[in-house]
Amino acid sequence: MTKILSVKDIRYTHTVKRGVFSPLQVFELGPISFDMHSGETIAIIGNNGSGKSLLAKALAGAISIDSGTIEIDTEAKHAQAVRMILQHSKDALNPALSIGSILTQTLTLNTQLSEHQKREKIEETLVRVGLLREHYYFYRHMLSDGQQQRVALARALLLDPKIIVADEPFAALDPSVRSQTINLILKLQKELGLGFVFISHNIGIVRHISDRVLVMDKGKVIEQGPTKDVFIDPQEPLTQKLIQSHFAMVEKHFANL
Repeated sequence: MTKILSVKDIRYTHTVKRGVFSPLQVFELGPISFDMHSGETIAIIGNNGSGKSLLAKALAGAISIDSGTIEIDTEAKHAQAVRMILQHSKDALNPALSIGSILTQTLTLNTQLSEHQKREKIEETLVRVGLLREHYYFYRHMLSDGQQQRVALARALLLDPKIIVADEPFAALDPSVRSQTINLILKLQKELGLGFVFISHNIGIVRHISDRVLVMDKGKVIEQGPTKDVFIDPQEPLTQKLIQSHFAMVEKHFANL
């Protein structure tokens, strides 16, 4: 497989002031290093506040790192080689605009396509994510949660990225819709050779779809490796706790059936 992303010793200092009289709180991210290959899914897990979302934003270019490098394969190196999907897709859709208008904005800002080319690309992408061409005319309130998430995925795919960073993309979906969306992502990944960086608290999904796992704690990656190896023989106490909690929850579920 072709290496499409190389992250080397990146660092970022996040400073937050909680209130007027509160002292500044400083969170140090990094140093973090890892590589990604085409068609690979890397899951990032850890407790709340471990730095997972900050890392996602750094990879997507939403924040500027203080040091280190994020290198994208030369063939994939264009303005939108990395795209991001957020947890609450509904919040990213303007209720006053049709889906077609929202997606057209993405192409207008980032491409030189004609109006006809934009329309055709949008409709083809909607179909690719399991929607209809007619959804071009729909508004947010006319779509289910699962359909809204598919629109968010369509917007990410419009600019032909090589990597998609998904921050808790399934958390707001019910189990049946979540399963459909996961299968769709796996299908698209196979068809397009996409790399996915997947952030989740759902260890079951991580185990199912990821090739490798990065475990984060206090801004650092404390353990990483092939998903199968990490689940069979976790080395760090936090990793062991996360995995044990997952299996305990599964056992409890089946015991109550």
